[in-house]
Amino acid sequence: MAFNADAAAPAFVHHLSDVHVDARVGAQTRIWQFSVVMAGACIGERCNISSHVLVETGALIGHRVTVKSGVQVWRGVTLEDDVFVGPNATFCNDMHPRSGNPGFTLLATTVERGASIGAAAVILPGVRVGAGAVVGAGAVVTHDVPPGVTVVGNPARELAVRPPEGTP
Repeated sequence: MAFNADAAAPAFVHHLSDVHVDARVGAQTRIWQFSVVMAGACIGERCNISSHVLVETGALIGHRVTVKSGVQVWRGVTLEDDVFVGPNATFCNDMHPRSGNPGFTLLATTVERGASIGAAAVILPGVRVGAGAVVGAGAVVTHDVPPGVTVVGNPARELAVRPPEGTP
């Protein structure tokens, strides 16, 4: 996820969004209304950050990523290149959240290149979603998802794939 500081076209930031001056936003990225990008957040080139999205300090978003409305990308979450995140998907970074918790342990979550997260899916902390994997809408992902696998349900399980007709 290298950033090109010399890219020709600047990012588009809607005037009703709040993008901190110390956030890194790549060329040709679009950030829509009512979104917040905090200082220290990194968003790559040619991304689409829909309305009502929060990108927290320490979150990393690669190139050509789409994040739909109602998503929060917290510190410790990495979305690699070409990832799709559906509306109202939820990422978590703490297995035992408490207000003002002095024992907070950040658990990194990674969605690898080309993976897709369905609408309203929940990705628990410390999970890795493999390259090209698909998380179905509403799934609750409690464990790593291997590359190229589709998971659905609560808790998320690999979708059974039927062999083609005529195979033993």
